[in-house]
Parts: sequence; C-alpha cells; structure tokens
Amino acid sequence: MRLTWDQVFAWRLRRQYVSAPADSVPEIVARLAGVQAQVTSSAELAVALRAATPEPDALVRALAEGTLVKTWAMRGTLHALTPATAAAGLALIASARTWEKPAWERNFGASPAQVAALTEQVRRVLDGKTLTREELVAAIVAEPGFADLGEQLRSGWGALLKPLAWQGAICHGPAQGNKITFADPAQIIKDWPGLPEPDVAAPQAITAYLGAYGPATPEAFDAWLSRGSLRKTVLRRWFSELGAAITEVEVEGRRGYVRSVDADELADTRPSGSVHLLGGFDQYVLGPGTGDTVLLPGDHRAKVSRTAGWISPIVVVGGRITGTWEWVEDTAVISMFDGAPLPKRGLDAAVARLALALGRDTVPVRAG
Repeated sequence: MRLTWDQVFAWRLRRQYVSAPADSVPEIVARLAGVQAQVTSSAELAVALRAATPEPDALVRALAEGTLVKTWAMRGTLHALTPATAAAGLALIASARTWEKPAWERNFGASPAQVAALTEQVRRVLDGKTLTREELVAAIVAEPGFADLGEQLRSGWGALLKPLAWQGAICHGPAQGNKITFADPAQIIKDWPGLPEPDVAAPQAITAYLGAYGPATPEAFDAWLSRGSLRKTVLRRWFSELGAAITEVEVEGRRGYVRSVDADELADTRPSGSVHLLGGFDQYVLGPGTGDTVLLPGDHRAKVSRTAGWISPIVVVGGRITGTWEWVEDTAVISMFDGAPLPKRGLDAAVARLALALGRDTVPVRAG
C-alpha cells in the first residue's frame, strides 16, 4: 500500500483527537499512549485542546482519583498514562535493564545490586503509605547501606527512582500543596494490572503506538519508548510476531508499519489544510520525534527541541509543523518558519480552539 504524507498527517490529526475532539480525559490519554507530564500546565493544555468540553485541571483530577497514573515512563520522562498503557510500557522499558549498564552506575552512583536492594526497601517503606520526597528519602537513608544515596535520591531529576518506577514499584501520588508525593501504584491506582511479561506487553504497546503515530518503524517506536535502549533482535521479533495485526506500507519512499485495522481508513483519508496551535511538549511531535524531518524540517528543529529538553509550542498547518508560538504577557506570539506570513485560512479557528481550551473568551495573537 502506498500513501502520501498529507494523508498520514490528516489521519494522525484525527486519530490523536486534534481535529476531532474526544469526550473524556482517559480516552485522550489512552489514544495518545500517554501524555508527557513534566510540566503540568502543558499536559493540561494537551488534554484540553483534544477535549470536546474542556474542563480546568481535568488531568490533575483524573490523576488524583487514580484513574490515571503519573510516573517516569517513556524516555525516562514523567507521563500521565492509563493503568494498562503504563503497565505495558513499563514492562518493555524495564526489560532493557539500563540501570545495570556500567555507564548508568558511573553517572548515578548505584550498582545493580544497590538498585535491587533499593527497590525492595522502597516497596516496604511505601506499604500502605503515600510519602513526600523528603519523607521517602528520610525513611530510605535511615537504613544501613543507603545513607550514601541521599543526594541522588533528593535530586529533582529522580534518576535513582526511575528504575523503581520502570519496575512498577513506585509512582507519583496526589500532590500535597507544592510538594510531590510517591506511592505504590498497586495501592493507589484503580485497575492496576501489575507488569506483564515483556513478550505479553509488546503487542499492546506497539499497536497502541502505531494507532496514534503510524506509519512507523520499529526504530521509531524504540526511540519514543526508551531512547533506543531495547535489544534490536528482540525489537524486530516483537514486530514480526504481530503477524497479520500490522501491515507494512510505503509513504513517499519511506516504509513503516500501521495497524492492519487502520489501513483502509488511511488509504481513504483526504489531506487536510487545517491549522492548529498545540502546546509545549505535545504528543503530536513527541510521538514521531523531533528528528522526523518530514514532520519538522531539520533546519528548524532547534526552534522546537530546545536546551534542557524543552519542547516549544508548535504551529501545525496541514499536519506539518510550520512554526512555533509563545506567550508574551497574554498574547500568543506566532513565529512562522522562514519568515512566512501567518496562515490566512484556519488560524481564527485554531485561536478559538486555544481560547476554549484555556477557558478564555479570546486570545490575542500577533506575528513574532
């Protein structure tokens, strides 16, 4: 099957609820295979822009209710996920055992044996409790053998806690004011299934990804999930074992896989010239990755993927990223790539959608 990128982008916009909003937060988060939640306001905007009836703090409420789980997942970053998606994704990430590699120990100061002991200690400490970072660290370092890990455990980056999250031993709990908390997902998350075996998790994780970001290669899936940490032979086997569930297609010379159930819909999709203003850290770009030069021209990548891992708000026209935008006081200042003018058709609808997502009557806009 041969497709055009214009078809693919129009299909992705619809599948990701950008051009066709969804009814509920869990529905959005499930379809996107998670929403990056390093910055809460960006995660809330990502959900609100895709909701038929946006509500303030809808994502935070779903997390507090235990309908969704917030944890370190894809690429080691914080995500809001449905329990099923989290369990499948974490099982695959954990299978890479990145914390057992010498480079990890050199960078973060803990041996594989220490991480294993820390995992068991945290399970004991969190049994029946939700603790702030300070409370959790104090309980850990009070035990013999963990005192020298205090500085790393207190780090806001959470490097030592990530392997525990990937093994399903810890997740974020409800915030206490401006303090984050940690808990055992099995004790606070509704319908927490536990982590399946990787071979069981792979079909769910791969098809979830393809259902939002396909067509895609195994390498693109691995980059999204684990920054390329999975063993290539295992990754190829997982895709091969999906058999008739996935179909290889060609998009203007590039080959990739889609879910077979999506193939006819993709073939029938007509290109869209719609305009969208998406927020920072949006899954529309994080799913394929900022290195996808068809989606994001390579000479403009640095405008979107910035220092310290910051991902800029983006302008999307016809499914392609054509600029960035930012807040200057209460005005959305739009900077189109290559000095192009603001879109004449579709921008008003995009601005109205942004205003609705933010609960505002209007959003002033000007060119940057």
